[in-house]
Amino acid sequence: MSLWSALAAAVSAIQSGGAQFFDRLAALVGGGEGRNSVAFTAAMIALSAKMAKADGVVTTDEEIAFFSLFDIPPGEERNVARVFDLAKQDVAGFDAYARRIAGLFADQPETLVDILDGLFHIAKADGYIHEAELVYLETVAEIFGIEQRCFDQICERHVISGADPYKVLGVDRSASDEEVRRAYRKQVMESHPDRLIARGVPEEFVRIANDRVAALNEAWRKISLERGHRNNISGEGERSS
Repeated sequence: MSLWSALAAAVSAIQSGGAQFFDRLAALVGGGEGRNSVAFTAAMIALSAKMAKADGVVTTDEEIAFFSLFDIPPGEERNVARVFDLAKQDVAGFDAYARRIAGLFADQPETLVDILDGLFHIAKADGYIHEAELVYLETVAEIFGIEQRCFDQICERHVISGADPYKVLGVDRSASDEEVRRAYRKQVMESHPDRLIARGVPEEFVRIANDRVAALNEAWRKISLERGHRNNISGEGERSS
């Protein structure tokens, strides 16, 4: 069963509430190949819709940003839009979705971080992250078991301008050059699209990886300039593909 056909089958089974949706989803995909991809996609659809409504209104920019994360095959748009429309009706019940998702990926905390990263991408689509959206994201992170330091690092990556490069890399300003370099290289390696796909993130979401690596590269560039290591910028900058 393909990712989109499994998702369509889950959509047709929806009658009431997110809990039933994810219970049905788990039964459909079981433990076979593709389980994580389907679950990840459903999680992004459901939580993106609810998060977009967290500030009281779903803007056109947010809907465009949502669909830009997907490479939707012709004929499947209606299935994706239906789930999004069902989930965006109100914010109530998002915690049930988040708990089901946390359970599906209980042994894969990195994937939960990937989902949260995608939600930040939607939240900033209209130019800034609303206070209600930030509260929503913090609550989802707490349900996912994501530590505050990790949440702060993700948040800093999505600052529209003026991001603190040290926070982006998750290091203290007092860190040595070698410590900063190790942190940068480790995170770029872990953020490579191949790594994300290997842990269940569908190829449709490689933009998450590309944006993350771009933020890491920019942080490294700023720190290199600040510390006078201009010769390191071109030699150390990484690509996501």
